[in-house]
Amino acid sequence: MRIIIGSDHAGFDLKELCRRHLEKCSDFVIKDVGVYSTDSCDYPIIAHQISKAVVKGEYDRGLLICGTGLGMSITANRYNGIRAALCHNLYTVRMSRLHNDANILVMGGRVIGVGIAIEMLDLFLETGFEGGRHLNRVKQIDRKV
Repeated sequence: MRIIIGSDHAGFDLKELCRRHLEKCSDFVIKDVGVYSTDSCDYPIIAHQISKAVVKGEYDRGLLICGTGLGMSITANRYNGIRAALCHNLYTVRMSRLHNDANILVMGGRVIGVGIAIEMLDLFLETGFEGGRHLNRVKQIDRKV
């Protein structure tokens, strides 16, 4: 699985932890597009970069982390074909994959604890899409307005 990850300064520490966790697994190809420090930056730049790469099919899934996750999820979801899920617990992660076929997980670095963040990331990557009645709904989500 090809995974692209990124954060702003507020999500940097959690992104680094997630990156190191993912690098332990040989099943993943990981691209970290930054940021690479806690210096203040603009989160939309990273969200646009990751969203474009996922839409183009260059990566299977994405991970975005900012302070709350709100800015990243709003930016990412402007792209047709992106279903960025701002999740705060294991249940929302599971449902984002099973029912919504979310392709980007968004977390808040100032909201999510380290232990739960790793569990959420693992669950996001290992959970498939149920399809069935949910497929029609995902097609409706992705319909251009």
